[in-house]
Amino acid sequence: MKTKYIWLLAVLLGFTACNSDDDSTSTEEVILPPLTAGEVDFSNYVAVGASFTAGFSDGALFIATQNNSFPNILSMQFAMLGDGSFSQPLMNDNIGGLLFNGVQMPDGSFGPRLYFNGSGPAVLPATPTTEAYNVLGGTFNNVGVPGAKSFHLGIEGYGFANPYFGRMASNPMASMIGDAVSQNPTFFTLSEIGGNDVLSYATSGGTGVDQTGNYNPATYGNNDITDPVVFGVSFNASVDALIANGAKGVVTNVPYIASLPHFTTVPYNPIPLNAGTAAQLNAGYAQYNGGLTLALSYNLIDADEFAYRSIEFEASENNSMVLIDEDLTDLSALGIPSYRQSTSLDLFVLPLASLIPQGYGTQIPLADKWALTPEEQQNITIATDAYNATIEAVANANGLALVDFKGILIQASTVGVTSGDFILTTDLVTGGLVSLDGIHLTSRGYAVMANEMMSAIDATYGSNFVASGNLVDCGDYPTNYSPTLQ
Repeated sequence: MKTKYIWLLAVLLGFTACNSDDDSTSTEEVILPPLTAGEVDFSNYVAVGASFTAGFSDGALFIATQNNSFPNILSMQFAMLGDGSFSQPLMNDNIGGLLFNGVQMPDGSFGPRLYFNGSGPAVLPATPTTEAYNVLGGTFNNVGVPGAKSFHLGIEGYGFANPYFGRMASNPMASMIGDAVSQNPTFFTLSEIGGNDVLSYATSGGTGVDQTGNYNPATYGNNDITDPVVFGVSFNASVDALIANGAKGVVTNVPYIASLPHFTTVPYNPIPLNAGTAAQLNAGYAQYNGGLTLALSYNLIDADEFAYRSIEFEASENNSMVLIDEDLTDLSALGIPSYRQSTSLDLFVLPLASLIPQGYGTQIPLADKWALTPEEQQNITIATDAYNATIEAVANANGLALVDFKGILIQASTVGVTSGDFILTTDLVTGGLVSLDGIHLTSRGYAVMANEMMSAIDATYGSNFVASGNLVDCGDYPTNYSPTLQ
């Protein structure tokens, strides 16, 4: 297999400073203005959101990343202007994951965090100690719940469906927004709402939306993309509840999640083959190719689709993979499956990397769950654009600060985001911004996010975190955690 993780361990230990030498001999002291709050009362800050708000990183939630979550980082800066009290529903350990009546989930979900084993991400060989059914009680300033979608925020009893909220909910029938509003916040962040509304569809390879782009409300809560109308109602209701008593706040838009390394690390052509193996594979697909020739002769497909669907391997380091594409013409009446080989327009989920040496993509055509075809990517883009239109309109109508998280991720995935002495990218492991799961941010990434929020607060409400020199130094926050941290 050609595709494998090739990482530089030195990069994980820190990035090289990008400072340029200054030969100036000036000793003039720069005097910064004192920190001011502008129009904001930061005395009671409440954060509402999903996994990013919670501090989820490296595939799990654990104490170290909760302490380095962007809401906790913000609370420490806000403490210079307000009360400073900020409570979080901390896990029991730095292993991550949950137990359910003392037992781990057999499917591996809610498992321990990932760590870097010298060649790539690996699951920490440890057992979680946080019991999902041990309810913490009370209320918490950080109402960040991994897995929460937009329409989950107002659902009473949501803790029965989501164990992360179940262990922190004020009572069994509480809702996320209800617990947030009950604290009468003076300031709030409402972040990454809409991300999970497309993420589960993307990580499952695109399920839940039919070929006409129609939404199926019966599957909400599973892998469907949330209808933008449903999103709009939910987002408006959440903001209305949070501002009802005059609170000010920050919202973020939704990035194009298909640019995250979970979907960009596995290339479309990772199969190395010698002449003999290529010939054997071609023989295996000869009957399939013959069926396509018959379909062409009956005018069931045209010449372009015939070429697009034909399977051919060669002696090369870069063979494409065979996948199942439901958007192809249905030839099942002739016994012809919907196969084609991958192109540069396809994306593949990160877990596929370990299965390619087992014949996935060659002898075993890739099922829908492993790939995002261009049509599926377009479904995500259309929904994301609709969500962002709603978020921007609501922010403008209510005078809220808005962070362009979409733009930040686009920049990180192209030229990189400069923060202090560092240039952060979305490259898996080495980029510094995105954690080992390929989706959630590193602690350094959450520090960057906190700085972007403070900049937006300055621009909207007249505070001066930037001008007074009170942004955080992202170099103080790690990009990875040792496996010995448990």
